[in-house]
Amino acid sequence: MHVPDRVNVLLLGTGGREHAIAWKLRQSPRLGDLWVEPGANAGLLALGRPCPAPIEARQSFRLNRWCDEAGINLVVIGPEGPLEQDFATLLAAPGRAVFGPSRAAARLEWDKAYAKSIMRAASIPTAEGRSFDSMDAAVAYVRSRPSDEGMVVKASGLCAGKGVFVCKDRAETLAAVERIMGQKAFGDAGGQVVIEERLSGQELSVLALVDGRTIHVLDPAQDHKQVGEGDTGDNTGGMGAYCPTPLADDRLLDQVQREVLVPAIDALRREGVVFRGVLYAGLMLTPGGPKVLEFNTRFGDPETQPQLARLRGDLVEILWATATGNLASVDLSFDPRTAVCVVLCSEGYPGPIRKGFPITGIEDAAGLAGPGEDLIVFQAGTARGDGPGDPPVTSGGRVLGITALAADLPAAQRLANLAAAAIRFDGAFFRRDIGWRVTGRTAGVLR
Repeated sequence: MHVPDRVNVLLLGTGGREHAIAWKLRQSPRLGDLWVEPGANAGLLALGRPCPAPIEARQSFRLNRWCDEAGINLVVIGPEGPLEQDFATLLAAPGRAVFGPSRAAARLEWDKAYAKSIMRAASIPTAEGRSFDSMDAAVAYVRSRPSDEGMVVKASGLCAGKGVFVCKDRAETLAAVERIMGQKAFGDAGGQVVIEERLSGQELSVLALVDGRTIHVLDPAQDHKQVGEGDTGDNTGGMGAYCPTPLADDRLLDQVQREVLVPAIDALRREGVVFRGVLYAGLMLTPGGPKVLEFNTRFGDPETQPQLARLRGDLVEILWATATGNLASVDLSFDPRTAVCVVLCSEGYPGPIRKGFPITGIEDAAGLAGPGEDLIVFQAGTARGDGPGDPPVTSGGRVLGITALAADLPAAQRLANLAAAAIRFDGAFFRRDIGWRVTGRTAGVLR
């Protein structure tokens, strides 16, 4: 399909990743109307028009009819849930492109046991592991291993990044199995678990745009999953990320493309599945080379915030080319500066939180950027205040993604921390050490 002069976009998703996508889409001269979900965060609602009804797969006929009436040319799927529900297939239509893989292709993310089988079949380097749909069998396997052996336990289904437990010994591993399968902490997503060896090394996020034939690897990022500084505490959806990372040079990225991304796409193709969208490889850089921890099939959160802050070019054209199989015609480039995203969270996250606290200081934070620097505050878990002039209020665990661009990683880290400290709401907290595995220090303001 030829890209229209004016592209009307429907963006699915309500979080910080989607705010970053909308922010970048707004910079395109090709963008026509931008529609977002009615339950989107306050930042998204300031950039787009809310759809007249909730986005639900069971209402796909009505949604398609509305897309026709609104003249939607491009649907952009942000989070994993709509991918599992196969919105990529449900909303595809003549003259309407969908950015995001089909349910069959997205199975690499929503079914970790399946992803493990694909990696074994394609000889993709990954941790040794086994899958279990019986708790008794999982417990017996763990008890057969040495008592001091560290293992990783994953709920096979989607858990918003929280269904992974990195355990230091048998006791912690058994407790993780009990929490996932016995207590059903993640519902049906934990009906099957993957138990694998615990790898050591630096983690790396490598994302690539894939149009079914062409793969374009984006600048690599490093995410920080654990809630506490120094990578301690429970796993979260992501406490911050920075991009690019010096952990990956061109040689390593070529290796990842050759040994991970291409084999995964080819393995799906052998099953009759064409992948179009974002393929995200979460890697561990081990002494034996990069190994896959997991696949995601969409932009990461919070990796998207620093990646799109650095992206040069027209995002409407880039997403359209990916969705229509014309990625080879697009030239992608990035700002040479480093971007750091620090996630400002609600007290209690990743556990239970309280909502509805007014957020102040966003404008003050944005004004902290110095010469040659930029600061963008992406909203995630927010809602509009009661009145038209009221500030946004908290509505989730991960509230804001404060994203700083500066000449290098320490400078971007410092600016992001300063800005995060300038924003206030009851119970706010953030990690001050995003990038610490490279910088070796926490730069910026204590709080």
